[in-house]
Amino acid sequence: MTNPRDEYERRFASWRAQIDGLGRRHAMLSNARLVIAAAGAILLWQAFVRARISPWWPVADWLLFAVLAVVHALLLGRLERARRAEAIYARGLERLADRWAGTGRDGARFLEGHPYARDLDLFGRGSLFERLNTARTEVGEVTLADWLRAGAPDDAVRARQTAIAEVRDRLGFREEVAVLASESDVGRTGPLAKWAASTPESFPAFFRAVLPAAAAITVALAVLGYNEVIGTEWLVVWIAAERLLVWRWRHAIDHVLHAIETPEHDLALLSGLLARIERESFAAPLLVDLRSALLAGGGAPSRRIARLRSLVSWSDSTHNLLFGPIAYALLVKPQIAAAIERWHRANGAAVADWLRIVGEIEALSALSTYAFERPRDPFPEIADAGPLFEGAALAHPLIGDAAAVANDVRLGGPNPRALVISGSNMSGKSTLLRTVGLNVVLALAGAPVRATRLRLSPLVLGATLRIDDSLQEGHSRFFNEILRLRAIVDQARGPTPLLFLLDEILHGTNSHDRRIGADAVARALLDRGAIGLVTTHDLALTELPDELDAIVNTHFEDRFEHGRLTFDYRMRPGVVEHGNALALMREIGLL
Repeated sequence: MTNPRDEYERRFASWRAQIDGLGRRHAMLSNARLVIAAAGAILLWQAFVRARISPWWPVADWLLFAVLAVVHALLLGRLERARRAEAIYARGLERLADRWAGTGRDGARFLEGHPYARDLDLFGRGSLFERLNTARTEVGEVTLADWLRAGAPDDAVRARQTAIAEVRDRLGFREEVAVLASESDVGRTGPLAKWAASTPESFPAFFRAVLPAAAAITVALAVLGYNEVIGTEWLVVWIAAERLLVWRWRHAIDHVLHAIETPEHDLALLSGLLARIERESFAAPLLVDLRSALLAGGGAPSRRIARLRSLVSWSDSTHNLLFGPIAYALLVKPQIAAAIERWHRANGAAVADWLRIVGEIEALSALSTYAFERPRDPFPEIADAGPLFEGAALAHPLIGDAAAVANDVRLGGPNPRALVISGSNMSGKSTLLRTVGLNVVLALAGAPVRATRLRLSPLVLGATLRIDDSLQEGHSRFFNEILRLRAIVDQARGPTPLLFLLDEILHGTNSHDRRIGADAVARALLDRGAIGLVTTHDLALTELPDELDAIVNTHFEDRFEHGRLTFDYRMRPGVVEHGNALALMREIGLL
């Protein structure tokens, strides 16, 4: 088994050594170019002012300067690539040292509208998404977020597991994909997808055919005028005539050129990623299917995207002050617009599939990186029959090994359908709920889980761990909680079994009402085939197992030693026998 830290440190050191070597060569080439440029100036003066040497000497000097400039540019490209690779492994070492929170893209934009993303810290600073996310395109981030927000069917989960296991061991492939895209912030593939799905403009065939012919006539008239065969007024008249020719379609031309506003770099990023995927051969069925779909229907997508990038680059160059007048005379913009329209008609429908495949490859690569960095974490077993959740030594995926405490949690099948977890403040009840929820999210995304073993059926989650009041809606925290509980009960009626995670259920009301309400909610959920966990401070709720056989009591304990509260975060059977509220108040001086 490869040690991820040793591998990252080895590769980091290797890239650091390359950076040092390339840096020295960069300095040497920079100095050589300065010397050659200075020598060229002297040779130019000697050849054309003093007339002491042949003019070919300065020409040879500047040719040498041009060759060195090309070599230098290539070296700078290699140096930049080495720096990006070094940064990738530096960030990987930070993840392994649990110093990743707040350093990456956290996906906070995916929080809105999701029923339990805030409860489980799926997105935001220090979230599961931030820990996993290595995607460098917008579509890659969206795909990864979608996989975390909604579990996949069991056959899709198994297919992802096989694919992730294969890509996990292809560190070179993952490195190249990451280096290709890490030069800047996330590539904006969304605008490209929207443009590709739009209806192309329609230029008549004769218009597309006449544009290059008109440009050729312009060149011919310019040559004739330069050689004084005809007067230059003929060229001026012709340019005016061809501009009148394209006037009819000026709005369509402007629309085509402005609609494809994806920056050239983003197209270069997409083309590079597609090319790298096209070159790789895979064995996992999911990866084979993705690559086959990418190469179906004609030429390689990377070359077709590169063609579009070239057209966009030519369009941008028409704004150059030197090239602009020439482009105006040769109808470069109309010709580019016509070429983009042809590209749009030929390839627009395929772009959505290309982006989907790139997104899935990036999401698989992100989960494969996580699998590589957690070599002891197993892939879960997906059971056909449910509801079922059987986790051994289950730990929180976002807590480091030094601090994480593992617990066994078994629900459904031959096990209890629900656990009522009592315990004092800060004893670990809410953390256990998030531990269960996050491992379900990882499992149904296809990733390894933080456990020694996990067997589960397809499940949907319902959680009430983080509920606040709303000034805008005029709702109290209690009212928002019962609205959430109603939604969870409704969700339990769906075709996929529900796993509920109810933290301090109904604690915004009195003990009598809480007892009756919790009993009603528990009965409604269990009657609909749900399984789950309920935490509480209120020991009255620990009476639920006396009335509902499917529920079992468990608890977390604390100890007051040497004037301080201590916790071991171990879940034990039975009901907690004491609380710690008064002890905490004494510890901070309130009592």
